[in-house]
Amino acid sequence: MSNLLVEIKRTNQKVRFEGVSVDNPDITIPFDFAPPYGDGRGFGGPELLLMSFAGCVSTAIVFLLNETGKHITSYSAKFEGVRVEKPLSLSTIKFHISVVSEDLTNEDVEGVIKAAADLSPVWLAVKNNVAVETSYEISR
Repeated sequence: MSNLLVEIKRTNQKVRFEGVSVDNPDITIPFDFAPPYGDGRGFGGPELLLMSFAGCVSTAIVFLLNETGKHITSYSAKFEGVRVEKPLSLSTIKFHISVVSEDLTNEDVEGVIKAAADLSPVWLAVKNNVAVETSYEISR
């Protein structure tokens, strides 16, 4: 398994950057900060961390849900990062999963969330620094 490599480039005279991954050089991600330091025309670091967490955790959860052999019609999730000022950081990540399935049980979802905590690389990276609160709903 090779290491990950990303590059960022400053694109204005303030703090706006564009980032690319060596594996996906044609997809750029804009970084910026709110005025007056930046122009507010991109994502901030905590926002990108939350997005990375959301994508990585959801990938793990959907993979694990599919492994249950149950029929998953739909999956969506909302993630919230609780910010603190001193030190400027995220103290908690809260996420709520919504799954549509005719045969999925509460035990299935709870087991998958627990397994995702030990499988998702981003969750593993933040788990000793950020509290994670989960909730879910199953619709038929």
